[in-house]
Order: sequence, then C-alpha cells, then structure tokens
Amino acid sequence: MSSTPSAPNRGLAVFSGGSAANNLVDVFDSVRESKKCSLSYIIPISDNGGSSSELIRIFGGPGIGDVRSRLVRLIPPSPPNSERAAIKALFNHRLSADNSAHSEWLAIVDGTSVLWSSITPAKKELIRSFFNLLNLEILKRARPPASTFDFSSASVGNLFLTGARLFSGSFESAIYLLSNICDVPSDLIRVIPAINSNFSHHISASLANGTIIVGQNSISHPSLPPRPASPRPKNPLQSEPDEPSAIDYTEPSDVLDTALYEDDQPPGFLPHLRNKNINFSKSENEDLPARITRVWYINPYGQEIRPRANPRVLESLRDAQAIIYSIGSLYTSLIPSLVLQGVGQAIVSSPARHKILILNGSLDRETGPPSDPFSAVDFIEAITRAGEESRGRIPLDAAQVPSPQPSASTSSASDTASSSNPDPDTSTNTESFPTIEPIPQGLPYTSYVTHVLHLEGPGTPHVDKDRLAEMGIETLRLYGRKIVSSTGGSGSDAAIPIGMRYDSNGLIQALEVVLGKKGDGMLRGAVSRRNTLDPGRKRGSRDLSNYVG
Repeated sequence: MSSTPSAPNRGLAVFSGGSAANNLVDVFDSVRESKKCSLSYIIPISDNGGSSSELIRIFGGPGIGDVRSRLVRLIPPSPPNSERAAIKALFNHRLSADNSAHSEWLAIVDGTSVLWSSITPAKKELIRSFFNLLNLEILKRARPPASTFDFSSASVGNLFLTGARLFSGSFESAIYLLSNICDVPSDLIRVIPAINSNFSHHISASLANGTIIVGQNSISHPSLPPRPASPRPKNPLQSEPDEPSAIDYTEPSDVLDTALYEDDQPPGFLPHLRNKNINFSKSENEDLPARITRVWYINPYGQEIRPRANPRVLESLRDAQAIIYSIGSLYTSLIPSLVLQGVGQAIVSSPARHKILILNGSLDRETGPPSDPFSAVDFIEAITRAGEESRGRIPLDAAQVPSPQPSASTSSASDTASSSNPDPDTSTNTESFPTIEPIPQGLPYTSYVTHVLHLEGPGTPHVDKDRLAEMGIETLRLYGRKIVSSTGGSGSDAAIPIGMRYDSNGLIQALEVVLGKKGDGMLRGAVSRRNTLDPGRKRGSRDLSNYVG
C-alpha cells in the first residue's frame, strides 16, 4: 500500500518595502531554511520617486523600484568574476547623475559597455533585446525639446523590468523573467507585487492637522524643489471653489509644454504626480507638521479608490504559518499593501498562529513629528486600522471615514470629473466605497499582531510592555547595535546615535523562538526564571536580550 506524500510546510509571508528590508533578506532566508518552507515577499507598487518617477511619467505603469531592489538582492552569492556577479552588477547599476547618463545608456544598449564583460553572449543578447525594445519606445514617445526621457540616475534594473513589461504586457511576467535570468530560486522565494497591474497606483495621506499629501514620494522623502511652476490656465466653465484646495494644482511648465503635442496620460491625471522626482534624500527631510492618520489610493482625478490585492498575495496569506511585518517605512512600505481589498480578511482568517512585527530601530519622517513620535502601540494601531479598513470596517472613534463624495482637498480637480474612473484597470481591480461596518468593541489587535520584536536604545520607538500585554501582544527585546551619524559640524568628528540596528544572528534566533524552532526550551526557561523572580510580572512581556543575540 503506497503512502500518501506529506503536505509541504506552510510558508512565511513578509510585508516589506525595498531598501530597509533588504538588510534582513539573509535573516528571512535562514528562517525559511530552518522551517523548510516557502517565503513570499509582498511589495507595494505605489512608489513614484527616483528613476521610477521618470518611467511612470513616460510609460505609466506601476512603481517597480522596490520589486527590482528585492529581486536583485535575492541573487545568490557568487564569485566576483562570475557571470552571476556581473548580472547583479548590471541590474544594480545606476546611470550617472549628469549629462553623460544618455551616452552611458547607449553603450549598454549597443553592447559596448564594460558592464557586459563577464556576461556570456547568449544572456547578453537576451537582456539587450529588452533594452533595445525600451530604447525604441523611448524614442517613439520623445517630443523634443519639451518632452524627453531623463536618464540621469536611472536604475538599469528598472529599465529592464519596464522593457520586459512592455514586451509581455504583464508585470508579473517581467518579474518571472528577471528572476530566471538572475537565478533567484522562485520556487522557494517569491517576490509578489501587492497589486498585479500595468497601471500606476498612487497614494495620498492625511495628517492630524487636516493636511493632505499626494504621492508616496511627497509623503516619505520629498524631492528637491523643482523649477518654479507656471499658473494653471483658468477654465472658464469651472467656478472657483469657496476655499483654496489643500493640494497644489499648478501645472509644471514642462507639463504645459507637452500640451502642444499629444498627451498619452489618462484624462484628469494630476499634474503633481507627473513631476520628476529623480533627486531626493531619505535622510535630510523636513519633519511633518503633524502625525499621519490615514493612507489611501487615488485615481487620476484625486478621488479615493479601493484596489483589490493581487490574488497571489491573498494566496500566500491563506497558506502562511507566520506573517511578518518587516522593518521599513510604516505608511509607504506596509500600509499600502494592508489597505488593499482582501488583505485584511486574509490576515484575520489566515492559519498563521504568529503575526510578528519587527519594530523599526529608529523613527523616520512618517512616524513623527519629533514632538509626538510613534510608539510600538501606535505602529500596531496603524497596522490594525489599515487591515480593518481593508475589510470595510471602521472603528467608531476613527477620525477619517471614507465618503463617496469628493473631499475638499480634491475639489478643484474632481468638480468636473466624470463619475467613471478613467483608469482601465479600475473596471476590474477597484470598487467604489463599500458600506462601512462600525466596530463597537474596538480594534482586534491580536488578529493582526501577536508578537513584537524590538530593540531598546537611543532613537528607538518606545515600547510599553505592560500596555502591549494588556492588548494580548507578546514583546521580545533583542540585542542590537547603535547607528551613529556625524553631527556635520565643520572639522568635527563627533557622532550622535540616531537609532539601533538588529544583530542578524539574534533576530534569526528570536524568530525561531517565536515560531517554535530550536528555541522553545530556552523561551520557557527564560520566562519561568523571570516569573519566579517577579511573580507580579505581566504575561506577554519577555526580555530575551540576555538569551538571544
């Protein structure tokens, strides 16, 4: 009698953005190996900064920078002079930030760049074919001198993904192609865009003081000031609003210039989202005047929409033994994936027993301002609210409740808007506002977060262990290292601590403790000894800094 094959272990589902979570790729891969399961990265596509902004401006389509960043980071380690290392260097390469960028791009397209030196002819010609296709499309869309593609600081990997997407008509096909070229083990490790779409999906954020910010780049790290904008021509058929809009609708002069030619952007596309956001700083930004209270998706008219999540995202959550919220920007890396239709319900009903928040080791622009910084409870509150909003459920004390009417912040763009959405993708991927179901008993925190792993030191979010224990959430404090930054003073070599960085080995051990691998005995022993010394200690508060790391 033949035996039935055993079912494979359920996987790990990780919500993350791009660069910050790249530092933990080896950690997650080690845990995946120890659990003998698959690993899925769920990545948002709302980024409209850097070289992605120029690709969106010319071609439309999703923000691909974070997806490309994770795929290239997942390329297996290779000897320095190997073909795989050369491919990684090619897709990691950024063109120059000056006028030589175009010449550098042409050298890549025609195959004469030194970046091709260790890549075999077969793969070289395959990759070049997509570069040539993209270059042809750039030339077809050029309307000099008003509208041309800006190659400065462009990511070669982003250019390849765009060429592959234009060729296949499928973003996920482009991801599959890049994964195979880079030898990423896609049968074990999957990079899944939060929305499977060939169209751009932008977000807006509201602040506690009523301010509305449009576009992910403006929320997280605004670009350097652009050249002065030209006043928008007045529409004689449109009456002036009673109050000025919270959004600046002045047209950049380069957008006005392109009006002399045909415009291939969707009708009503907000000028603010067509600006170049190539140059920005992630570390030197003005603080927000108030806390972010909510993030949502908008259509080209600035009206709120509710896109559906990629079905593969929901599949990974429904088959997860653990769900992990990685380090990264709270409101531009995690929340854009959590508010999508279907995600909240998939998390709540997931078989995953452990839903782990790896708390950031420092605070950023999105989790300020410094006068009112986010704590661990605030992170969990934001995650839970986003998940419940995904389910169409709003707590009774929520300050922002979606309305089917255009808000004042978008009045000047939406007063003349059609009730239909001009984005072809929204006919199948979005819905209008559902009936909102109040939550009389408050937020179900443990349906979204069961454990918090955190560091303690200068610049880290405050962790109130007693409050989290009352919420039913366990906390584990880990060992970490200080992140220091130069004071910037002339001739000064002094440095100041600005946050903490996780120790990789300690984080691996902590995750294995939570997941029940190679750590149950250590965890039980640690808690037993602490409860013996302090019988009044609240359950759920566990300090593993002496046992992990």
